Amino acid sequence: MVRLLLALALILAVLAGAIAALNLRDEDPVEEIQSADAAKFAEPALIERGRYLALVGNCAACHTARGGQAYAGGTGIATPFGTVYASNLTPDPATGIGSWSASHFWRAMHNGRSRDGRLLYPAFPYTEYTRVTREDSDAIYAWLRTLPAVERRNSPNALRFPYNSQMALAVWRALFFEPQAHEADAGRSAQWNRGSYLVNGLGHCAACHSGRNLFGATSGTLDLSGGLIPMQNWYAPSLQAPDEAGVADWEMRDIVDLLGKGQSRRGSVIGPMAEVVFRSTQYLSSADLGAIAVFLKDLPQAPARERPQAAAGAFDATVQQGAKVYEDNCAGCHGKQGEGVPGVYPPLAGNRAVTMDPPANVVQIVLGGGFAPATAANPRPYGMPPYATALSDADIAAVLTMIRASWGNNGRPITTVDVHRYRSGSTGG
Repeated sequence: MVRLLLALALILAVLAGAIAALNLRDEDPVEEIQSADAAKFAEPALIERGRYLALVGNCAACHTARGGQAYAGGTGIATPFGTVYASNLTPDPATGIGSWSASHFWRAMHNGRSRDGRLLYPAFPYTEYTRVTREDSDAIYAWLRTLPAVERRNSPNALRFPYNSQMALAVWRALFFEPQAHEADAGRSAQWNRGSYLVNGLGHCAACHSGRNLFGATSGTLDLSGGLIPMQNWYAPSLQAPDEAGVADWEMRDIVDLLGKGQSRRGSVIGPMAEVVFRSTQYLSSADLGAIAVFLKDLPQAPARERPQAAAGAFDATVQQGAKVYEDNCAGCHGKQGEGVPGVYPPLAGNRAVTMDPPANVVQIVLGGGFAPATAANPRPYGMPPYATALSDADIAAVLTMIRASWGNNGRPITTVDVHRYRSGSTGG
């Protein structure tokens, strides 16, 4: 048996090596910058289109470090395998992409390879960007060429072995990545197809709203069934489930308002999604917001998940403790019956975000506060202060258990272990 297992391991190693060798092999060399390209990529209309598309793709979120110069890179992206640092996208020829041609840039977007053919880590979401058209890639490239050149060398990634090797990355790509192209559905409207292109391509929604396996690969670009965001301990809810973030029963204007303003009659965004609205979706055209809304409303609907129920009376003492915490800290804004204040403080009664499982988001909101994004349409949103230092794990567990069991809510109890896991970041996400 031992010999059989060793032989099987040897065969798998040889196959993996062969696959990796194929993946490591560079494609045909792409053309360098041609003098004739200069006029094409200097067209004002193309540059403006690229500026807009960079907003759609939320490129600045990673490629502009806090306190750093625009698009000069340096942001550390934490992953379960170590930290990947975003690169310099300014046109500096030595440290940025000033020596890249449009074809080099397209190869990075579509195939996940750098100018020299080196494989890129999927912290740069080429797994979704691969569906971006060459025309849109060229437009973004044209706009990036207009940015002030910043001399800033890229920070080396800090990944553990074996994840820091190109061979391991080649095997990962062989298993989980294949370049794709967006294909329009002839049976759908142009608006639906535009929404599909934005959500599944530049919007890279699946990067958060899809589950991941042990190797960090998403379930699939078209899978928007929710997942815990790695290292952030926030849960990106399912866009297909009516008890999470599905919007099949929402009116169009409410979806458009949520993405464009950060707040609508049906809810508001907080946490990582607030950053997406702040940096990206608030700048989208009304036509594109409408297209996204049409696509999201038409997603296949998943059944509501069964929630485990505690025995009657099992948490009565916890609920009583939570009621006291709620009265002292929450009722002033959210109301004695969890009714909230329309347009100001969200209701907790009947709020699906309150009862969602896993309970990552409600715990994070109490710990770190809840802040909607400041947008042009809502420049001074109301926020909730953090309670990480004001309340103990037991207090937070009690008040959340009480809220999730009151006013018609039907969420499972929260334990001090739950709170501790999200406070300490030990969720394994």
